[in-house]
Amino acid sequence: MTITYEWRGEFENAAVNALHAKGFGHRVLDVDWLERVHRHSLGWVCARSDSELVGFVNIAWDGGVHAFILDTVVRADLRRSGIGVGLVDAAVRGARAANCEWLHVDFEDDLRAFYFDGCGFKPTTAGLIAL
Repeated sequence: MTITYEWRGEFENAAVNALHAKGFGHRVLDVDWLERVHRHSLGWVCARSDSELVGFVNIAWDGGVHAFILDTVVRADLRRSGIGVGLVDAAVRGARAANCEWLHVDFEDDLRAFYFDGCGFKPTTAGLIAL
């Protein structure tokens, strides 16, 4: 199977909503991802097998030098095959090409090895307020 990665690739809202629901374990929502990423994001990466969307990551930013990885998701049966690392690698390249100096990511403990070992992020001290 050949996986392709496309920075700011075209996608259908329904495909991202279905992938997101399965990946994050919730019902399929009717989110206008196209409007969301065009309004708030530096970019996004679509991973495809043939024409099927099998992975997605959103890269938000502050309009300056900080970018933020959000919503990294890979189709469940294709996880642990390198697609997630490929998504983040394409996100790193896209943020770097946009002259960002920092790429941030927040994640739950079970994803430490993925982000630190697989993707090359370094641990930092951060804070969080649950709203």
